[in-house]
This record gives sequence, C-alpha cells and structure tokens, in this order.
Amino acid sequence: MPDAMTSAPDAPQRPFTRTVHGDEVADPYRWMADKTDPELLAYLEAENAWTATHTEHLAPLADELYEDIRARTKQTDMSVPLHVTHTDGSAYWYYGRTREGDDYGRTCRIPATNRDDIPDVTEPSPEEEVLIDAQALAQGHDFFSIGLALVSPDGRRLAYSIDTRGDERYDLYVVELATGEVIDGPITGIGAGGVWAGPDWLLYTRVDAAWRPHEVWRHRIGSPADADALVFTEPDERFWVGVDTSRDYQWVFVDLASKTTTETHLLRADDPTGPLTVVQPRRPGLEYSVEMAPDALWILHNDGAPQFKLSRAPLATPGIEHWETVIEERPETRLTGVSVYATAVVVDHRTNALAGVTVIPREADGTLGTLTELTFDEALYDVGSEDSPDFDTDRIRLGYESMVSPPSVWEYQLATGTRRLLKQTPVLDHPVHGAYDPTAYVSERLWATAADGTRVPISLVRHRDTPVDGTAPGLLYGYGAYEAPTMPYFAMSRVSLLDKGFVFAIAHVRGGGELGRPWYDGGKELAKPNTFSDFVACGHVLVDEGHVAPDRLLAEGGSAGGLLIGAAVNLAPELFRAVHAAVPFVDPLTTILNPDLPLTVMEWEEWGNPVEDPEVYACMKAYSPYENIAAVQYPAILATTSLNDTRVEVTEPAKWVARLRDVATNGEDRPILLKTEMVAGHGGVSGRYKGWRERAFQLAWLVDQAGAN
Repeated sequence: MPDAMTSAPDAPQRPFTRTVHGDEVADPYRWMADKTDPELLAYLEAENAWTATHTEHLAPLADELYEDIRARTKQTDMSVPLHVTHTDGSAYWYYGRTREGDDYGRTCRIPATNRDDIPDVTEPSPEEEVLIDAQALAQGHDFFSIGLALVSPDGRRLAYSIDTRGDERYDLYVVELATGEVIDGPITGIGAGGVWAGPDWLLYTRVDAAWRPHEVWRHRIGSPADADALVFTEPDERFWVGVDTSRDYQWVFVDLASKTTTETHLLRADDPTGPLTVVQPRRPGLEYSVEMAPDALWILHNDGAPQFKLSRAPLATPGIEHWETVIEERPETRLTGVSVYATAVVVDHRTNALAGVTVIPREADGTLGTLTELTFDEALYDVGSEDSPDFDTDRIRLGYESMVSPPSVWEYQLATGTRRLLKQTPVLDHPVHGAYDPTAYVSERLWATAADGTRVPISLVRHRDTPVDGTAPGLLYGYGAYEAPTMPYFAMSRVSLLDKGFVFAIAHVRGGGELGRPWYDGGKELAKPNTFSDFVACGHVLVDEGHVAPDRLLAEGGSAGGLLIGAAVNLAPELFRAVHAAVPFVDPLTTILNPDLPLTVMEWEEWGNPVEDPEVYACMKAYSPYENIAAVQYPAILATTSLNDTRVEVTEPAKWVARLRDVATNGEDRPILLKTEMVAGHGGVSGRYKGWRERAFQLAWLVDQAGAN
C-alpha cells in the first residue's frame, strides 16, 4: 500500500463473484466485510492519513468555523426545569446543566413545592442533587453515550446505562439517590431500552447477533443478573422489541414493530411477574400506538386510514372491534402522536411538510369539545408537543424552531390557550458579525417538479444580502427514508454558512414523511428510485431559478441519506461540485442480500427482499451507488464513517471510495476522501466539543470546495 502521506491508498482487490438470480457481479472489495481484518484496519488508517494530508490546508478555516460555533453557543446553560410528581407524593423539578469546557452535561433536580412557579436554577442551589454527571462518567473513554436514564416511580433510585464503544450495547447500573451509592450492576451488553416496573423492578431489552432488540428481561433490584427472568421474546426477525410505561407508572408497554406492522402488550407494573395482555394481535399492515388514560386506551392507528386516525377503547376490551373513532382520517394530514390529559387530548401531526399541534378539550365525563389548531407566524417551522409527566396538568409544553428561529420551549395553558415563552436557545453575539438577528435571513418554500410530474417541496434559507442571481454557493440536504421527516430546523453551525453567502436547502424527497404515508410509500421498495430523482430535480431548481451557481452546488446526507447522495451523484454527477456522505448506506444490495448482517431482515419491508424477488434485486442493483459508478468526472467526495457502526457497516463507504478511485475520472481538484472514526458508532464522535470540531471540519471542506472561504 503506498504511503498515505504522498498518494491516495490503493486498496487490494481479491477476486469474488456474487451470483444471485443467475446474475453474476464481480466484487473485488468483498473482503472488506471482515471488520477485524488487519488489512482492512490498515487500509482505513491509511485513508485517514491521506485525508489528513489532503485537508491540512483547511485547518485555519476549520478553526474559524469551530470558534464561530463556540462563540455563538452559551456553553454554561441549563434546560427548562420540568415538574414531576412521584408515586410517594414527592415532587421535583428536573433539568439538565452544562458547563463551559465540559463535553457532557449533568442531570439534576431540586424539590418542588409549587408546580406553577418554575425555579431559577441559573446557579446551583444547596438543594440541588446531581443525578448523573456524564462528564465524570465519560472520563477515560474515547467514546461515551448514555442509553437510558430513569428515576424510579417513587423518586428514590436512578437506573442508567452507558455505551463506551459506539456499538449500541450498554451496561446498566442502579444508584440509590439518597446516598449516591451504586447498588446494582453492571448488567452488561443490554439494549438501549428499559423501564421501571414499580420501585423494585427493572425491565430491559437485549439484542441478538444482528443487533435487533428481541427480548425483554426482568431484574429485581439487588438480585444477581443471572437470576433475571425472560419476560418476552420475539422470534420474527422483522420485529424490534421496545418497552415503555404509562404516564401514571401503573402499566408497562411491550411494543413490537416491524416497518409495516405493530403489536402492543400490557403488563401491570405492580405485578411485574404477571401475564402480558395483548391490545390487538398483529395483523400485516396494521400499525397502532397506545396512550393510556385512567378511563380508556387511546389508539392512533391506520386501520382503513393510511394517514392514521385516533380511536379509544375500554381497558378491559382493548381489541380492534372495540375501537371507537375520535378523530377521522384527514387525507392531507398525517397524525403522528397523541397525549391524553385530564382536561385535554393533544394530537401531533404533519401537513404540507409542516408540523402541527391540535388541542381538544376533555370534560370530566370524557366528553370532547371543539378542537383547536395551533397557529404560528412563520411560513416554515417545526413544532411538537412535549409529553407532560402529570396526567392532571393544566398546561403542556411545545417545542418550536424554524430555519431562522433557534429552538424554544413554550408553555401552553390548556383551558385558555395562553402561551408563554419559557426559553429560547440563545445565540450569543459574534465577535465579528455581532448580534444574531433572525430578520437578517429569509426562509421560503420552493417546489421542484419530479420526472413523473410530482411536486417536491424544498425549504430554503439565505441571508437577505445574498443575491438570487446565480452566483451564490449552496448546500442541499436530503434524507428520504423510513417515513422520517426532515423538518425546517435551526442549526448553530449553519449561521456561519449563511453569513458567508451560502444558500441552504432541504429537499423533502419521497421516502420521507413530510407529506404523510403516501409520500413515504412513493419512495420505498420498488418506488425507491423516486427518492433519488426527486433530489436531482430539487438541485436543478436551485440552479435554474438562480438561487445557486451551477458550479457551486454542494450536497449532503447521512445513513439512508448517504445512499441518497451516492445514487444522486450517479444520476447527475455534473450537477454537484462536491458532496459529503456521512455513514453512507452505499452498498445496499450486498447488505440486503445477507440476512446474517445486522438489521437486514427488518429492512426487507423498507427496500424489498432481493433474495426472493428478482424484480427487487434488479431495482436495487440499478440504483446501488457502489454498483453503478461510471467512468466520468464525479463531484469531490468526502465520506465519513465509524468503525463500530452497527447500522451501516464501515465496509460500505470503504468499498465505495475504493471503487470510485478505480473508475471515476476525477482530477486532483475533485478529491475522493474517506475519514473513519476508529472508536465511534452511527452517530459519529461523542462529546459536544468533539462534535463541533468534526462538524467544523466537514463544513470547512464543503466551503473550500465551493470556493467560498
């Protein structure tokens, strides 16, 4: 292998032929599937060295962008305290606290005497308890992530779990809060999920060899882990298992979900060794979620309603034959969540690529009043209700942000509709650019027309001084999978781009959830190619309408959005000047053909099953980024990944970069780079300062490629 400091690595090739449905495909980089192979590890290190060499000139710009983030961020800060009443009658205000210089925060609480008056916790009081000091727990670890962090229903104990590799396997501990003593654990190698069942029992999940949460286990506090009992196991490899609790801590939910079907079981929290009761047995294509109120189950579901409707059912007879419709399906609106309180029902939804919240008054006898649709002043925004832990509350909280308005927390009075701003994330004065002024920026909705005539929404933001004359640099972001929406959101790091004259846009392509279930269905399985052609159409609109210069359009996406980037540059390599693909799913057919790989079987309902269906195989082969690289000039490419990623194996971007180097005709001005975090997972590096450093590097590379530094 050549010296990575003087030339790009040349990955070894080993003969391998894949034969499926009579189709033979040469894959000389198949050997990279073994992440423990010393030759692969050496290759990744060589790529890192080459990337460092090729980007060392970016250090001043990356430092500038990093300092911009630091300067604008209030680093010593706290969240808005949240009132929680425990089963023993005690009440506390819970909040998070960050300190300048710390990568990780603290979770704290103070006793509450009045839930109407939110305390000022700017400075720690003598009553403050530190429940979790993540900064202290992270010491000595290159990677650190907290899975669950749950106070027991009676407020006396804390259960928390940590991951120090990035592979999403956690170790669980229990702390007696009165003394700070760790009284239980570690219970090792568990999944991320877990709940309390009363004050003395924990239920947690375990994952199988494919990283699928497939079991629920029961642990009595103080008992050895080998005495834990299996509560539930799911043999169907398409289904994930999760656990949750009702707002009053009286019930545990065991939730099962594939990409198209769900099933929920109930367990009394005061009888954790008792039987599970199924709400509605699974039926292919039926999806439902359960909200518990003292008088009924409230069920959001898609039975005869692709955009979902809301029903309720008696707790004693929860099956679908007893579901009474409360809110009918609205074809233009996708219902996404419901919270039920003593005096109101709160429903979250999405309409026209915008989120919304509906509030319905609820009388003591259960009668529902006239619904109120909350309205907001900006044209583009994201909003959602924040679940209150108290059933008898008279107020809820809303989270709100837009492409120009930083995230804020609002209090909404259920009886009067009065709103009160509790906090908006501060954007501090910049030493050069001064105070942040949201009116200095313009956000707007554009529309692209896809190849089949479908109109695709675009959310765009720019500085008011940035001309719409075809000269500006621009960054187009997309995802487009799993019905996951990318809503108009604020990013502190983006302000620097906008101040440099960049246009930033989100392509709300099919496969995502911005326009509801039909939008998702229009970009999955055999319709997946729509996702990629939609993105290309959005790129053309930015250029054709003069928002972005033809030679200064950049693109970015991660995970399934990395697949989007890889497929888009195959479709239109001339459209983009440079792209960043983060943990990119760029060898999807190889992965989805192998049921032994993590998560593959569960993914068949998203992408189709190419093992059994030749049509699916042909479709995926036709759009797979790795299998469709052409001998043309590609955009400059930065692929970032992590060795311990269990969702998109490091193998995929490594193979993709190796083949791009073999086939593409790029010159030195359009480099193809791979950067691997050797101790991290799907989300990349941990710790906010390291995260800012990494984001600054990525943006510096993009800015440099656009000639905007």
